[in-house]
Formats: sequence, C-alpha cells, structure tokens
Amino acid sequence: MKYVDEFRNSAIAKKLVHKINRLSKTIKQDIALMEVCGTHTVAMFRHGIRNILPKKIRIISGPGCPVCVTSQQDVDKAIAIAGSKDTTITTFGDMIKVPGTQSSLAQARAEGNDIRVVYSVLDALDIARKNPKRKVVHLAIGFETTVPTVAAALKRAKRLKYRNFFILCAHKIIPPALKVLLNSPRCKINGLILPGHVSTIIGARPYQFIARKFKIPGVIAGFEAIDILQAIVMLLEQIWMEKPRIDIQYTRCVHSEGNVTAQRMLTEVFKVSDVNWRGLGLIKKSGLALRNKFTDFDVQKQFSFKLPKIKKTPCRCGDVLQGIIVPVQCPLFRKSCTPSMPIGPCMVSSEGACAAYYRYHGGKK
Repeated sequence: MKYVDEFRNSAIAKKLVHKINRLSKTIKQDIALMEVCGTHTVAMFRHGIRNILPKKIRIISGPGCPVCVTSQQDVDKAIAIAGSKDTTITTFGDMIKVPGTQSSLAQARAEGNDIRVVYSVLDALDIARKNPKRKVVHLAIGFETTVPTVAAALKRAKRLKYRNFFILCAHKIIPPALKVLLNSPRCKINGLILPGHVSTIIGARPYQFIARKFKIPGVIAGFEAIDILQAIVMLLEQIWMEKPRIDIQYTRCVHSEGNVTAQRMLTEVFKVSDVNWRGLGLIKKSGLALRNKFTDFDVQKQFSFKLPKIKKTPCRCGDVLQGIIVPVQCPLFRKSCTPSMPIGPCMVSSEGACAAYYRYHGGKK
C-alpha cells in the first residue's frame, strides 16, 4: 500500500458499482446488509456509498460503536466516582456528553469534578505518575481493538507498583453481541460487513458461527471507498451462490488468526464476563473483567459509591443498534435529540449512527 488514493480510485469504484448493480439483479429478494462498525457507518456516508447502491440493497447499522453501547450504569458509576475526594477521572472525548441516568460527565465536570479527556490510557497512567496523591480512574471502554492497550498499561502499572491508578472496566467483545442479534426474530439480516479494527486483533475465526449456524455471509472490510464497495460485491456473490462464509477483504491488515501477541496480552489481564449493553441488555460472556492478580486496579473493588435508580428513556438507540429502525424513524431525532443536546448515546459519538445520519443524511427516510 503506497497511497490512500489507491483505495479511492474512481475508475475502480465505477467497476465495482456496476458489478453491484449486476449482482443485485440476479438476486430476487431485497437485501439488508448490516455494517457492524461505527467507522463503517461514517465512511459509507462520507463516500456517498449509500446514495449509489440499488434501492433493493438496504444498509443498516449495528452495535459496533463502543460509546453507544456503554450502559447507563457504567456512566453513572463514572459520575459517582468523580465525586470522590482527591479523584481524577480520565476518559475519551466522545464519552463526555453520553447521558447517564440523571447527568453526564460533562455536567459533573461543570460542577467542579476533575474529569480529563485523554487520547490514550497511557496518558491516564502518566497523570497518575505526576499526581501520586490523587486517585486516577480511567473509564476503560472499547472493543477488542483498545483492550490490549489497557492491558499493557495495567501490566506497566503493576510492574512499577502504582497505588493510585485504577480502571472502570466497561470493555465489550463483538461476537457474542452478533450472536444475540442473529438470534432475534426482529432483526432481518442478509449479510454482515464485519469490523476491520476489531478483526485486526481477533482475526476471522471468532465469526465462523455466523456462516455455519446462521447461514449468513460476512466480510471483514477496510474503511476506504474501494474497501467497502468490494466487501458489498463479495457479500452479494455469496448471497447469489447461497454459500455463506466469512471472507477477509481487509487483507492488508487482517489475518485469519488475528494478532496473537495482542490476544495473549488481553487474556493475561482480562477474563470473559457477563455485561450490560445499552439498549441490548445483559449479554452473557460479552464483556471483560480483570483477572484476580490485577484486581488492585479495579475501581469497583476499591471504591464504594451509590448509584441512582435507572429510569426508562424514550430514546430508541437500542433499536438503532439492532438494525430494527434507522435513526430518522426515532421520533426524537433532530427534534429533542441533537448532537448539542443528546438524549441517547448514538447521537453523541462521532461513530454513532444517529450522529452520522444527523450530519450526512439530511433527515431523509
């Protein structure tokens, strides 16, 4: 790979679009393709791919935005911890406005709590090093992509004997959530555009159940225009041939076995656990918790705090994350729910489906 322009070549794109149109005519039924990853959601809008697909191909969003699926309870925990004496919360920027039950981290910061935006968990570790008298708690969110970096930070903290560094673990793993979606009678999917970032870590093998059990094809795709168009072609070919499998389009970054070194580090520090997904509820074995030798860094084992009672919200982010509706079908969209005043997390994150529709879609259904 020399230049990114190689993956935005208009001549190649036209050929792929022609092939998509030709293949779609050979398939009798309408086709629903789910792009699982929030980065794919934004990339498809940015490159105008949704506008050039045949009408019979419908693109729906999935639960691949880590901010969007972070539960209200986890946001509430972070807010409660921020109110503890001599405590600093560190978080990624797109978590700041995510609403909890009664408040958000942005509001808690406005009320005088020490809440800082970082670009890496290593920034949080550095804050702990420079402020030994403060307890520094990192809100650890993300899928398999970001977990190895947190594992590396915790190993360093353990080696250097940090006593003031903790994490609030809200990590999740993608394959179990996809299994729940595919088991749901409400969600009708003909093919999956699988996440490239996550797959650089886990590879293709954890997705094999999608083709074997559910008879649905999947393609791990990159994020440029050519990547996505080629992935759609590969999915349509599988649908036409009625031979579902898991393919890798993103071969320049993803291998079948994934990143074995990162996987080893992940399993050394974390173990699989049951966890709540916003809008999806409790999904068994879909989250991560710290192993016993790292529990000194688990803020939930070291702090005590009270949480507000969860309240129901009219937000339909859960249905958006399952591909049951598109954001413009939510009655709150562009009315009471906007990026400046979000009611649901899908309107907060730059990778959230609602935020992407708000920015690029113009409110059209």
